[in-house]
Amino acid sequence: MKKNIAILATNGFEESELSSPKAHLEDQGWNADIISLKSGTIKAWKDGNWSNEYQVDVVLDQANETDYDALVLPGGVINPDLLRREEAAVNFVRAFFKSKKPVAAICHGPQILVDADVLEGRKVTSFFSVKNDLKNAGAQWEDSEVVVDNGLVTSRNPNDLPAFNKKMVEEIKEGKHERQTV
Repeated sequence: MKKNIAILATNGFEESELSSPKAHLEDQGWNADIISLKSGTIKAWKDGNWSNEYQVDVVLDQANETDYDALVLPGGVINPDLLRREEAAVNFVRAFFKSKKPVAAICHGPQILVDADVLEGRKVTSFFSVKNDLKNAGAQWEDSEVVVDNGLVTSRNPNDLPAFNKKMVEEIKEGKHERQTV
């Protein structure tokens, strides 16, 4: 069954954390749209420098959670910080939880989950420097390659991408998760 997946990102995303999940989703025969704040392209971050530009498929103010089966949140230091400043981005993320759809966030990507107020009592992992932010938002943080909690998939960094991609696809195939909520 064909799936539509939203990848929410803006300038400063960690390149491998968008490109690898996107390719893995497309290898399943699924559609993976890059959704961003503005039309055109967004610029990746790689090895401490700006990298390639990626075409935005849908502008956030025209995106609707009902058009997608799941959400992916790449990391990078800059990307999630810019997204969490935008109420529309926070509301878009929260909508996936309200609809009980799978959400996958890697590295610094879980930071936007703090602002979406969806972490209370959830098991997660992330890049170690945002551990306290997630714990302060009510999450149970653990230092693991990948953590799955009722449709929420999280990983620490690009080294975890193989496990992250595998679990992300498993959760998307399972569909809605009744305990995935705000």
